[in-house]
Parts: sequence; C-alpha cells; structure tokens
Amino acid sequence: MELSSLLNRFSEPETLKMAKLGRELRAQGIDVIDLSLGEPDFDTPQHIKDAAVKAINDNWSHYTPVAGFADLREAVCTKLKRDNNLDYKPENIITSTGAKQSLANVILALVDEDDEVVIPTPYWVTYSELVKIARGKVVEIRTSLENKFKPTPAQVEAAITPRTKVFMFSSPCNPSGAVFSKEELEALAAVFLKYPQVTILSDEIYEYINFMGKHESIAQFDELKERVVIINGLSKGFAMTGWRLGYIAANASIVKACEKLQGQFTSGTSSITQKAAVAALTGDLRPSIEMTEEFTRRRTKTLELVKAIPGFKCFEPEGAFYVFPDVSAYYGKSNGTETISNAAEFSMYILNTAHVSSVMGDAFGEPNCVRFSFANNMANIEKAWARIAEALEKLK
Repeated sequence: MELSSLLNRFSEPETLKMAKLGRELRAQGIDVIDLSLGEPDFDTPQHIKDAAVKAINDNWSHYTPVAGFADLREAVCTKLKRDNNLDYKPENIITSTGAKQSLANVILALVDEDDEVVIPTPYWVTYSELVKIARGKVVEIRTSLENKFKPTPAQVEAAITPRTKVFMFSSPCNPSGAVFSKEELEALAAVFLKYPQVTILSDEIYEYINFMGKHESIAQFDELKERVVIINGLSKGFAMTGWRLGYIAANASIVKACEKLQGQFTSGTSSITQKAAVAALTGDLRPSIEMTEEFTRRRTKTLELVKAIPGFKCFEPEGAFYVFPDVSAYYGKSNGTETISNAAEFSMYILNTAHVSSVMGDAFGEPNCVRFSFANNMANIEKAWARIAEALEKLK
C-alpha cells in the first residue's frame, strides 16, 4: 500500500512524541516526572462541569451547527468585550474541536502553494507543520533570549515579501513565555499597515496565564482589526484540555471559509462541551485566576531552581507555564558513554538519566533551548529539578 505524499510534508509533534516516550518508561515501572506536556494539572472548575451534566440531562445530544450554537458564539463575543474590549458579532465567530483545529482551519483557508507565512521563533510546534500541509513556505524570524524572544518591527518588515500571506505568533508565547505589551504590538501594527496583503494570526490561548498584568491583543487597533484572526480556546485558562473547544474571531469572510472547511472535516464540536463552554466564558473567572496564582508560585520556584543549574541561560517567562533555557553550554559534554551534541540528545539524556521528560527546542525553531513545563505540582517540580541537576553533574 502506498500512502499519500502529504504525510511526508510534516512531522509528528515532538511534544506528543516525548510524552509517548515518557509513558513507555512509566509502563516499565520507572518513575518519570512529566515536564513535557502543555496541560494544566488542575481539574475543570465545578460550575463548568455542572453545566455539562445539565446539558446531558437536558438531552443536548444531537448534531450541532458547524460554527457552534448561537448562545456559545454570543458567549465568545461577551468574553471578548469583557476581557479585551473588542467588539465582535456572532457572524465573526466559529468554534472548533480545539484551538489546533481553529489554527488548521485558518491556515488551510488562507494559504496556497508557495505562499509565505512569517513565524517568529520560537513557535509552537504545529505552526510550521500546518503551513507545510497547506504547501506554503515557512519564513522564520530568529529572535533571541536577549531580546526576550520577541521580533523587532525591523525584523518583521525585513521578512515580508510580495509572497507573504500570513504573520503568525502567540502571546503569551508557547514555548518561551514571552508576552507582548500594548506598545510592542502597536509598533508591529504600524509595520503591518504598510502591507495590506498580510493577515495577522494571533494565538491567544494562554491569555489568562499572564504574569505581567493585562493581556493585550493586536486586534485592539481598529485600522488592523479586519486583518487579524484571533485564536483562543478553553484548554489552558479553564483546565479543559480534554473537552476540545477552540474558537476564532475574525472578519466574516474568513469565518465562512473556515466553516466550509470544517463542514467537511468534523462539522460542529461536541454539543455537551459547547454548553459547558458557555458557562466557562460567561461565568466566574475566580478558578482561572486561582490557577494563575498557583502557576505564579511555581514559576518563582522553577526559576530559582533553573538559575542554580550551571551553564543555563534562562529568560523569565512573562506568561504561559514553561521555562525555555538555553542549554547549549552542555553541547560537547559527555558522561563517558554518551556525548550531548544538540537539544534532542540533551532531552533524551535527561529522560533516560534523570527520568524527567522535556521537549527539545528544535521542535520550536530554537535549537539551543529545551522546554520544561511547570504545569505540575510543586513537589514534582522540586524533585524533577534535583534529578536534572544530578544528571548534569555527570557531564564533563
């Protein structure tokens, strides 16, 4: 059997691959601490679960509209106004089976063969692979730890060509934790205004996990708003990873295009999830705030432990729940039987020696770094970094 050449265009997500390797070791009885997956270790808030139970009892068990129930799309608009002071109508909203599907919808709706998509590094692993699936061309902007992993307006402008179709970024950023201020977004917006062919795809899935204060969206600039596609969802801020609900807010033509695609792929997402999502988006945010408060405490402890590792250079994350240290000081070092040459080998060494899973930076477009999550309890975080320190002491 000959499989489609499509499968050769993109790679399996390294985040899922490392999680799989961790599970395999765990199945052998090894105590593996997972610092690889981007998943809150909290349960979904009770009022959201109650809404789901009510939806089941009320028999919301049938097919849903492709774009989502009307009350859910209204709820997204309510959230965007309340949290972001952004005015959208239900026709500007489509809900999907997770923010990953939302991203796929938008890329497939916008990108043709050889169109260029500009993506600053580091970026979430799926961005580049979706562009490849659409036969587009990824144009990377290399950022630096010294510049807080954010591209400058000059870098962005230099990357734009007549073939540029999309600029794609996240704030807060997975994996770096970078958060763009209003002033930084305004400077980028000034660049995009010169290039009307460029659509700006703004991934805001980590919006509530922000250690710097108020979240800012590039859609706030009226002259640019029609060209901005906001991606968001419930996985991170509401601890609803398994519920699978993402959404986009965009101009009506993009929403209609995504609806056409989604109608052939999945149709509408789960009816029960949608009813729970209304409660999440319009209900009490205190549980989300409390999660961020706990992530703030874990961030403080993680940074303390990371800074104690010789050779690590680490940006202090401004949002999300990861640290993304430069580990290249360990390249070329050996424990006598194996030598570390790159981030992938570093991550595998840590997994096999310290029994701590991480994700190599190559997956995010940054080969000198490794991503470690602090979406784990404090005891596991402390134990994991003690093991990492011990394993790295063996490298000479």
